[in-house]
Amino acid sequence: MAPAGILNGKDSSVHGFIVQVPLESENSINTEAVISAIVPDKDVDGLTTISAGRLARGDLNDCFIPCTPNGCLELIKETGVQIAGRHAVVVGRSKIVGAPMHDLLLWNNATVTTCHSKTANLDKEVNKGDILVVATGQPEMLKGEWVKPGAVVIDCGINYVPDDTKPNGRKVVGDVAYNEAKGRASFITPVPEEVELYGDTKAKVLLSTLEHLKNQPDGKYVVMTGITPTPLGEGKSTTTIGLLPALGTHLNQNVFACVQQPSQGPTFGIKVGATGGGYFQVIPMENFNLHPTGDMHAITAANNLVAAAIDAQVFHELTQTDKALFNLLVPSVNGINRFARLDIDPETITWQRVLDTNDRFLRKITTGQAPTERGQTRTAQFDISVASEIMAILALTSSLEDIRERLGKMVVASSKKGEPISAEDLGVSGALTVLMKDAIKPNLMKTLEDTPVFVHAGPFANITHGNSSIIADRIALKLVGPEGFVVTEAGFGADIGMEKFFNIKCRYSGLQPHLVVLVATVRVLKMHGGGPTVTAGLPLPKAYTEVDLDLVEKGFSNLREQIENAWMFGVPVVVAMNAFKTDTDTELDLIRHLSREHGAFDAVKCTHWAEGDQGALALAQTVQRASQAPSNFRLLYDLKLPIEDKIRIIAQKIYGAGDIELLPEAQNKAEVYTKQGFGNPAICMAKTHLSLSHNPELKGVPTGFVLPIRDIRACLGAGFLYPLVGTMSTMPGLPTPPCFTILIWTLKPNK
Repeated sequence: MAPAGILNGKDSSVHGFIVQVPLESENSINTEAVISAIVPDKDVDGLTTISAGRLARGDLNDCFIPCTPNGCLELIKETGVQIAGRHAVVVGRSKIVGAPMHDLLLWNNATVTTCHSKTANLDKEVNKGDILVVATGQPEMLKGEWVKPGAVVIDCGINYVPDDTKPNGRKVVGDVAYNEAKGRASFITPVPEEVELYGDTKAKVLLSTLEHLKNQPDGKYVVMTGITPTPLGEGKSTTTIGLLPALGTHLNQNVFACVQQPSQGPTFGIKVGATGGGYFQVIPMENFNLHPTGDMHAITAANNLVAAAIDAQVFHELTQTDKALFNLLVPSVNGINRFARLDIDPETITWQRVLDTNDRFLRKITTGQAPTERGQTRTAQFDISVASEIMAILALTSSLEDIRERLGKMVVASSKKGEPISAEDLGVSGALTVLMKDAIKPNLMKTLEDTPVFVHAGPFANITHGNSSIIADRIALKLVGPEGFVVTEAGFGADIGMEKFFNIKCRYSGLQPHLVVLVATVRVLKMHGGGPTVTAGLPLPKAYTEVDLDLVEKGFSNLREQIENAWMFGVPVVVAMNAFKTDTDTELDLIRHLSREHGAFDAVKCTHWAEGDQGALALAQTVQRASQAPSNFRLLYDLKLPIEDKIRIIAQKIYGAGDIELLPEAQNKAEVYTKQGFGNPAICMAKTHLSLSHNPELKGVPTGFVLPIRDIRACLGAGFLYPLVGTMSTMPGLPTPPCFTILIWTLKPNK
């Protein structure tokens, strides 16, 4: 229990107190005594005698109103039905819902009847209600035939009943038999059937939510990106999560975050987790970071099914006659027209197996060494699961029908005649869709401050587009409503994550962002200004903890470039200065002055990591103002341009390159893709995130360099080609020491 000083109001740091009833304890606790100990001015649930008495007397402006009844009243008002003079029936008399609901309706001039378990002829009493509020905790106890035709029905019940068709073996129903009542009610609140619970801390949201909310206007769309970072990162995730409660709690806006699902590879490797930091994390962190609902396993299974299908096809075509293959593969009803050898050229197979673990010894492998494979060996490799094209497809798809089509379009190899071989040719795309049928549903979690977060999809930001899913963004934008805010995060710096967010994600979603929030630190500006090398795992050099305005001003060149990059897409920019304890106001004031001088709407000091949501309030206020500024969103290039021209536009306009050079392999691929009819996808550059150039050692704003394109690969199901700039590893290794050595699970008896 809380100390008495908190309950009686003497602790000024506590602004409100909620008692979760019924109290759970092995010992007997007098609930009424606990509630009575709370000072009325902090009784945010309105349960004390004084609060309840004021509500009963109609002193609505001088008391706390319990949140659930207050929310129900707002729902009734939103219908447009006049409350005054209506007959309202409240079923249930609990102190937290039923009784205060009666009082609220009464003082809004309704004639109110309260029913309960002892009410005689309950069906007849219910049938009198123009407005019906039900809070009994009994699954579907109120039958549809009891509802007066045209009534407004507010169902507060959340009950769990067995359902073998659900992943967790149960479903949520209300206190009202919804399917019976919906045909009689003019308005009715359905229990959220769109939600599938995965334990107590996470859930999946069904795609039918979009149909349910199709007439709801979208909210404000904000993308969080950053300056070209140090290897330590500059706090994008923390700022994404920190902005939410400042917008929601302090500015009274509906808010939602949409973030990527992390790979467990870096979690066990060098990163520990990607939940945010300080006061702002997605929780529970072990669920967030380690396969919360099995999406990563579904992607891994689907990817490796394709790999197995490719090798099996090659093996069987090499070891069986046409007649044997015909008898096995061709249904007699369709005849010989269905039969064809794919004749895959093993040297052209581009599809690799994946694993969601950092394992450097799988970077190059040999398959087919068993005697049963008859000498059909092949050099291959494993990638990390987030590098799979299927992950990129998950992030860019819009529906089950769309993901089925995209999975079928994945090109995995070429025939010996040079014709592309797709997953549809292998006959595997239907099975892939079945494997992905649950993964396509966004995962719902929350922050430490109970702000909702969609955690969905996590494509590798280096070689794919590094953004969370379109589906999650679309649902969130509907849920927050026209005045609300959805904050989504783009991987790495603005030159990579933001460019791909605009040119790939927004191109395919059709969504237009209102605002860019660009995260920067004094530390990273000093690095770009010529400061000492920053190395993960080692102490920061002294230059980063002492005032040096010259380094900051020189390093601002990179931030200026990223501000200009955002404006190239026509979107306003707010700079979030993520402040550390060693930063000074003099340094931060310089960054703000330079940012505003070079086109930022504003630059704001942020201290949310250490101070909580109050430390992000100035940022939230600025974001709210900036979201009203004109946003003339535009894309950087036309898909119909030649492949080389699209690459050159990105290199010159975003990176500052003088030109590009297509090396022989890349030149050959560009010609092959164009010949095969694959020249029109978007471009997804695969390059280092540690520099605007291809050389991670070049900081600030390199100019005049020639960007070498080593190779060009295709993710045609996802809808892009990815040019490789330099050597990109798609299977990380474990460092020394790996982070798994510090992960410990505290065992609880009988749990």
